[in-house]
Amino acid sequence: MTTDGWVAPGFESVRDAFQANFDNHDEVGAAYAAYHRGRKVVDLWGGIADVTTDRPWDEDTLVLVYSTTKGITAMCANRLAQEGRIDVEAPVATYWPEFSQAGKEGVTVADLLSHRAGLAWVDGSMTPGEVFAWDPVITALAAQPPSWPPGSAHGYHATTYGWLVGEVVRRVTGRSVGTYLREEIAGPLGADFFIGLPETEHRRPARLISFIDALAAGQLEGFGSAPGGGPGRGPDLDEMAQLATTYLAPDGPLTKALGAPGGALADQTLWDSPDLWRAELPAANGICDARSLACLYGACVSAVEAPAGDDFRVLTPQQLDRALEPQTEGPDRVLLGLDLQWGLGFMLNRGLIGESGLGGPRGFGHFGMGGSVGWGDGDLELGMGYVMNRMSMGTTGDTRSFRLMSATIDAAHRT
Repeated sequence: MTTDGWVAPGFESVRDAFQANFDNHDEVGAAYAAYHRGRKVVDLWGGIADVTTDRPWDEDTLVLVYSTTKGITAMCANRLAQEGRIDVEAPVATYWPEFSQAGKEGVTVADLLSHRAGLAWVDGSMTPGEVFAWDPVITALAAQPPSWPPGSAHGYHATTYGWLVGEVVRRVTGRSVGTYLREEIAGPLGADFFIGLPETEHRRPARLISFIDALAAGQLEGFGSAPGGGPGRGPDLDEMAQLATTYLAPDGPLTKALGAPGGALADQTLWDSPDLWRAELPAANGICDARSLACLYGACVSAVEAPAGDDFRVLTPQQLDRALEPQTEGPDRVLLGLDLQWGLGFMLNRGLIGESGLGGPRGFGHFGMGGSVGWGDGDLELGMGYVMNRMSMGTTGDTRSFRLMSATIDAAHRT
């Protein structure tokens, strides 16, 4: 595989790391980009976007990035807080009165953003059509009792996060998260990050290759797991299989959270469906390229030149500092005790993530199931984005993104 794209002087090691991911049989198709001090310094892509047709991964390819979407939804909420339109310490019912049912009167917007609301799933069942329609999920969440006392612990709201935060955005702005993102953030930056993919863009997404399909095809040579293992290979395949058995037990909290609301999203065939692409699931169905993901994070830590020629910054330094204040401590109730820690919607460079060495103390971002990630570092003024179509097992990245981000961080320190 030949790497396409370019790197700025001083970032040549990132191209080497990108090529190594393919040479080590860790990739099928992928892209990676980085912004440093407001300018793009890495923009790479290569491989195959669709193994059923051998369509190559090109400069225009998009891909669904699962929970990496949450970081972008968090940007929308934090920008509204920056503008004084959302008070994150206010009860959610201030903006969404119906939410005050079932003992949720004191749940704050910060609780939603930091996975402390106790609403990681919805009781009962729902159809995909109801889930894609938005309002049925909002009604169900408003009536749902919390699974633990809100604010007392955190547990990963794998899908419900998007409706919970998204409805606050909608009540405040009168616009869906996808529309607000396009009009107020991604549009001004010229970034192709979609929550709700327009029909005109449906030719562009890569076809995902699930962990199970890759395992069956013997395509997991050299594969690592979570970045907490650093540059090592992580658990072997037998250990991965045992983890999957535990995490995804039929009535396990992660199984319920991943399939929420009401089990509708447990069918993995839905995720390559145009019906899901065009819906808005602000926790999980963002579709983007790597350069747009890097641009968005780059614009959280620096001013980035926009297509109109003006400098554009998503979050002020003051709001970024507020967003990175730790909101949680202790084990995650849904991810079976994993040490993931949260600011206002962003994973922080602490606990499991911090052990990977992803930048400095002001590192932040969000990983997506299968391996994608958007990550920023406020001290280095660095924004990074990695997307791919061959999925690993897990929710916190793997050695592919670790190699790329580590090489980028090292280069940024030298320039």
